Amino acid sequence: MQINVDATGWIRAQGQKWRCALGRGGVRIDKVEGDGATPAGIWQLGRVFYRPDRLKTPETKLAVLPLEPNWGWCDDPVHADYNHLIVLPHPGRHEKLWRNDGLYDVVVEIHYNTDPVEPGRGSAIFMHVAKPDYSATEGCIALNLTDLLDLLRICNKDAALNITD
Repeated sequence: MQINVDATGWIRAQGQKWRCALGRGGVRIDKVEGDGATPAGIWQLGRVFYRPDRLKTPETKLAVLPLEPNWGWCDDPVHADYNHLIVLPHPGRHEKLWRNDGLYDVVVEIHYNTDPVEPGRGSAIFMHVAKPDYSATEGCIALNLTDLLDLLRICNKDAALNITD
């Protein structure tokens, strides 16, 4: 199934439409680490992580895992774990997936820069919960929680984002 994401901040799939926030650097085909851009292209969706202390298991045909408080994502291009799920503490630069602000209460892995991983091409590109004002992300796609859960309900195991600039 294809999920269309356009640079104006809308997601469309199966006749439905949802507002989203995109990266502060716009949508770019030549994404690099730290540019704040959302990567243009077609990217498969991966695992869905969620905060089990805040939500019930999301309904989806994608693989779903409850987040653990000591999980993170390596965004250090010089570390061997770059753009991978990690266990904290970790020696490389990383971000924590267990956040207090609710933005990662549901996090969907986007298979950008994963096969193979190229250091410096960008990491930790997710679909996650948006801030109330839909302010720009660091390169991710963000929806309000209800919309994100609705979108996940229609996702099958072959779901892919088609992000266009």
